[in-house]
Amino acid sequence: MKALIQRVKRASVTIGGNVYSQIGKGLLVFVGVQKNDAHENAEKLAQKIVNLRIFVNKRVSPTESELFVGERERYKSAGFEDENDKMNLSVLDVNGEILVVSQFTLCADCKKGTRPSFDSSAPAHKAEELYEYFVEEIKKSGLVVQTGKFRAMMDIELVNDGPVTLWLEK
Repeated sequence: MKALIQRVKRASVTIGGNVYSQIGKGLLVFVGVQKNDAHENAEKLAQKIVNLRIFVNKRVSPTESELFVGERERYKSAGFEDENDKMNLSVLDVNGEILVVSQFTLCADCKKGTRPSFDSSAPAHKAEELYEYFVEEIKKSGLVVQTGKFRAMMDIELVNDGPVTLWLEK
């Protein structure tokens, strides 16, 4: 399984002009299922994602009114981190939310030619079953978990936090 993870201030899925799901601060996780993937892959990937330390200890995102202040001392006194502070907290630690969206195009092979090959993608019935299993594994964390709709044409809207974007494979 492959996952593209983005730390977000908020994210949503819209289908047919209607908001299908949305989250606040947390992770937007795009998941691709490959032919050889099994439940073990989904379990390991879910555990890795909910425990991945990619949030900082304090507030890091200024409000719009604070964004234009430009004074470093005022920025720091408002409780924001220095640029040198490390990411020490997981989505569990910050009680964030997770939005999981199936995206078979993560399994694309673009090595040859100019048209992606999706030969390594799992067939739809297997991909859907493993996607649903992965979502259930994420839900075991106790966090708010929202999803996209499998095989639907979706509009994804997000506000990156950082930006922080990571690629995982299990």
